Amino acid sequence: MDLLFWTAVAIVAFLVQIFRLIRADGDLSLMWAEAFGASPASALQGKVVWLTGASGGIGEHLAYQLAECGCRLVLSSRKEDELERVKKTCLERSNLSCANVLVLPLDLLDVDSHEECLQSVLRHFGKVDVLLNNGGRSQRSLFLDTSLAVIRSLMELNYIGTVSLTQLVLREMVQRGHGTVVVVNSFAGICGVPLASGYCASKHALMGLCNSLQIELGHQSGIKILSVCPGPVQSNIVKNAFTEELGKLAPYSENEEHKMATARCARLILIAMANNLLETWISSQPLLLYPYIWQYLPSLCRALSLMVGRRRIENLRSGLDADAYFTRSTCKTKST
Repeated sequence: MDLLFWTAVAIVAFLVQIFRLIRADGDLSLMWAEAFGASPASALQGKVVWLTGASGGIGEHLAYQLAECGCRLVLSSRKEDELERVKKTCLERSNLSCANVLVLPLDLLDVDSHEECLQSVLRHFGKVDVLLNNGGRSQRSLFLDTSLAVIRSLMELNYIGTVSLTQLVLREMVQRGHGTVVVVNSFAGICGVPLASGYCASKHALMGLCNSLQIELGHQSGIKILSVCPGPVQSNIVKNAFTEELGKLAPYSENEEHKMATARCARLILIAMANNLLETWISSQPLLLYPYIWQYLPSLCRALSLMVGRRRIENLRSGLDADAYFTRSTCKTKST
């Protein structure tokens, strides 16, 4: 009787988890934290958050929601005019004063400038509680057609630039004994993605960095290293993606209905931060299943990836957005 009872309990628990996963737009730990964990408004209020890539896309929505949580913000990217626009909206949507939001232009490629940028933040706020690494670019090109200059740029921007800033800020955090570094990674940091070999390499490198730092600094209870991995999100990442040559941009579709809403993605990132989740996966279904299958059934996932990848490559060669088969119209694409 006891064996039958516990078998039934196990089956019910398994079915509950499957039901939760089917309805989820984040991994199960993240969904649990959203339902029962700390809220961003309470956990993040008053913290100094340095956000890179803040001028658009996920970064812009992160800035708005962080401001609504009462965080003091450092907004960084190369586009100072756009940062000022984001700052204005942050002030309109929150009770922050102008002095609570610092616009700090930053070029991740210019690593020699990062020390002075950090000093500017410390002069203004005196500390950095959270470094939110969101800056970077994607890629849409075949590996054999892609110049080495593009691959080098991807690694220097997405990886080396993030490493440089993270190392500087972490030293200050370790001295104070407290701080959180968040890396906005990607499903491309977990799985292989066709037409994005250089991008995948840079994101896999960031995943390795986070995994190593979580262990290396794990004995310091006040230091947290978090890795957030979104799937496709409605943003400008494809519009601004590298292609086979520097200066050439990829075709893209204005129809992004198949992708997660940017505001929802930002909300889930804040929940991960508020609950110190070391690694989180964020995506609408059915794409959320992809990293699960990749991790637990890798041979099956590679077979599925071959089928999807073939269609993406055909679209690219035809001058379409690589993901056009997700949309209702495959012909309304643009190239700039």
